[in-house]
Amino acid sequence: MKCIASLLLACGAFAQPAYAEAPALRLASLEWLPYAGPGLPDGGMSGAVAKAVAARFGHAIKMEYYPWKRAMQVGGNDPGFAGYFPAYHTSERARQCHFSAPMGQSTVGLAMLTAAPVTWRSLDDLAGVTLGVVLGYSNGEAFDDMVRDGKLSVDASVNDTINLKKLLAGRVGAVVIDKAVLRYLLASDPALNKERARLAFGARAVAQLNVHVCFQRTPLGLKMKQAYDAALLQTDIAGIENAYFEQLDRSLNATRR
Repeated sequence: MKCIASLLLACGAFAQPAYAEAPALRLASLEWLPYAGPGLPDGGMSGAVAKAVAARFGHAIKMEYYPWKRAMQVGGNDPGFAGYFPAYHTSERARQCHFSAPMGQSTVGLAMLTAAPVTWRSLDDLAGVTLGVVLGYSNGEAFDDMVRDGKLSVDASVNDTINLKKLLAGRVGAVVIDKAVLRYLLASDPALNKERARLAFGARAVAQLNVHVCFQRTPLGLKMKQAYDAALLQTDIAGIENAYFEQLDRSLNATRR
């Protein structure tokens, strides 16, 4: 934990002004556009929020990207990392790490074919539908519990793009996906953009989930979580997210022209 300990000593667990030479806060992440990704400004929308928090104390965020399950393992256990993000809160993860205060919100719902909409009132109504999910993702504890109990049928892939292509090919009945992720992929992926008229996001949410940094479950990790939370209170999260989406939309529109 040498590099993380140096960080806390340098910034007094964020309570005191940071020294210019203080090392960056190192976090494992994934490619989950537009929340996180190496090709996005600030490493993604969640990266922009995290950097704004750290910048108040003169620190940078160093994001390293992995498949999600690997990001959780590395960020949660490697002593060179502070933690991983952006993560949904689950009771299982809460036993393994210290969650920061919310740093954004995710609306999880169903992407479906406009020609074959899925109508449902409760998760029980989805029992006969094969649902595309991403391996290692949580989709809310109620949904996850039903999958674990065999009450819902899922087809797991390594990312959302593959799931949407499965949906278009008729291999799954619907895809469980974040609303902002779907919006981004339909705008940025040429193949999906051509098919966007065939796809819709359902009006009913599977879950409304906050996103967090998951700091390592150590005494040092707890101090970092507390310091990070204090900084979050001074950060306009909604303002950063709105500005980020406006910037992305301008960039994507310019690319399409």
